[in-house]
Amino acid sequence: MKTITRATLAATVGLGFAISVSAGPVEDQAAFQKYFENKFPNTPVMDFQNGVYSILPEAREQWVQIEEFPPYELAIENGGKLYHSKFANGKSLADCFGPEGAVRGQYPFWDKDRGMVITMERAVNECREANGEKGYGWKKGKIADVTAYMSFNSRGQKVDVKIPSDDPRALAAYEEGKEHFYTKRGQLNFACADCHLLTAGNLYRADTTSPAFGHATSWPVFRSKWQEMGTLHRRFAGCHENIRASSYKAQGPEYSNLEYFVTYMSNGLDFNGPAARK
Repeated sequence: MKTITRATLAATVGLGFAISVSAGPVEDQAAFQKYFENKFPNTPVMDFQNGVYSILPEAREQWVQIEEFPPYELAIENGGKLYHSKFANGKSLADCFGPEGAVRGQYPFWDKDRGMVITMERAVNECREANGEKGYGWKKGKIADVTAYMSFNSRGQKVDVKIPSDDPRALAAYEEGKEHFYTKRGQLNFACADCHLLTAGNLYRADTTSPAFGHATSWPVFRSKWQEMGTLHRRFAGCHENIRASSYKAQGPEYSNLEYFVTYMSNGLDFNGPAARK
């Protein structure tokens, strides 16, 4: 079951979040960031890229200690080996993305020729397939390791998602992602915005919900719950399952457009993946 976004949007206005169905992306992003600045006035803007640890000082101390010997180190190492491994034709991912794969800041982007959002995971698999290799699975394993290596080498690149003004399909994809974010769904009738905007920082089932501002900067992540690396689309699917809603196909238009919207909302922050999360 899905309930259209207007009720959640109205609630955000009531909390001082001036986003509307008719607002454009620039206005959306400005209001989105301002909302979180007001909600968490003690958190520096750039710190929102650290997820829930930007708003929980007591948890942050433990997280900083974990980052001294991060659980994603092996993923970076393995990802580097996969990245530089030769395909049967003698080429490698480096022929598509450069010697270190430091291209995280280029994704996601709107491909005008194909009329779709391209994520970094999709680009990796399309490079493999173009060179006669099979693509990796979308949610974990080799795709998470390779993108961990690429993200690590891209740390510090700015989030700067573009929505081309000369292609209305790009804006439509953004609006579909926005609608997904604000639409209630599942047996629990929750929207992404319910947990990660309206009640960000609240405690649910012993976990504090993270702010949506900065959500897309740190992927892939090693989650303690998973005990392994996973992609952003794996997390999207897990959130749907948590609210007892049907999940969508990883890298399908639903999650790709959602990533497009959520990443655009974090424009101006730094990409800082991979990361460790609870």
